[in-house]
Amino acid sequence: MVTFLATSAPALVSPGLDLERSFSQALEGFGLSEQAARLIWLPLPMLLVLVAAVVGVLVTVWLERKISAAVQQRIGPEYAGALGVLQPLADGLKLLVKEDIIPARADSLLFTLGPVLVVVPVILSWLIVPFGQNLLISNVGVGIFLWISLSSVQPIGLLMSGYASNNKYSLLGGLRAAAQSISYEIPLALAVLAVVMMSNSLSTVDIVDQQTGAGILSWNIWRQPVGFLIFWICALAECERLPFDLPEAEEELVAGYQTEYAGMKFALFYLAGYINLVLSAVLVSVLYLGGWGFPIPVEWLADWLHQPIDAPVVQVITGSVGIMMTILKAYLLVFVAILLRWTTPRVRIDQLLDLGWKFLLPLALVNLLVTAALKLAFPVAFGG
Repeated sequence: MVTFLATSAPALVSPGLDLERSFSQALEGFGLSEQAARLIWLPLPMLLVLVAAVVGVLVTVWLERKISAAVQQRIGPEYAGALGVLQPLADGLKLLVKEDIIPARADSLLFTLGPVLVVVPVILSWLIVPFGQNLLISNVGVGIFLWISLSSVQPIGLLMSGYASNNKYSLLGGLRAAAQSISYEIPLALAVLAVVMMSNSLSTVDIVDQQTGAGILSWNIWRQPVGFLIFWICALAECERLPFDLPEAEEELVAGYQTEYAGMKFALFYLAGYINLVLSAVLVSVLYLGGWGFPIPVEWLADWLHQPIDAPVVQVITGSVGIMMTILKAYLLVFVAILLRWTTPRVRIDQLLDLGWKFLLPLALVNLLVTAALKLAFPVAFGG
């Protein structure tokens, strides 16, 4: 009988693609030393992640425009490329060439630093996102809490931008962003802590490995349905997506902390928002939906191909399909987030704070305590 998790018996785990080792071996074949090959490799993953993040933003912006058009029975972007796929690129180029205006009474240093403080932590958070067993930039032992700590820097940039603009609407937007972030980071961290407790690790790679024992049945969503909902609601609030976009509510605050921004500085806010949305969706996929894990156990695939689990053909197939699985799960969640934006009304600021402090926080605490009790009672199923 197949157990619920791979924790009771040491199951075979596919080593997956190791791009660094393959790249280094290829360069050493041309006569380069191991140190030189490693030095050439170092900047490549970060550049790849930057390109992937920007492409992910362009795809998400196009999806948002087409889905919102479908919801409102419109056509959406149509003329900029086939089906309007080049429209996000055209928008980005337009913002790139716009004049960079700094208001006369604004604090120019803080006004410039604000967007940078918003976008840099979001990009750095991609360091710990795994797309395969060895397909990540940095497998740090405390990866998931590194992301939480980096995400807590973002509200400082938003508050700084609101204050430096010397505009009442901007200041109110910055204050709302700070209050919203503090309210929702705590239940989000508690939801993550329940997953960490079951995985016995803070590493994103270990969390996915713990979900690979029995295919789709070993995903954390079945054991943490409440934690999944808490995390997703908090992630939407952290990304300031409707119904939680109070910091930039158009009807009340013009554009919130973005009111005085133009050109590339405004584009940085725009970029950070969408990168954060895709990042949150990928992390939900990693924490609750098995990440790069197959819906079926990898051992079955190796048996069907009559190959050992560490054979190159099995590694290539599992690596390629793993990347596609991670992206597919993430973009299904992005689709849900976009649909929510156009089908739900915005909540009031008091309702937003009440939901965070009076409902999600106690619920996250209860979920954590129940998870601890279940871990003691059923160690096989809950990672004891």
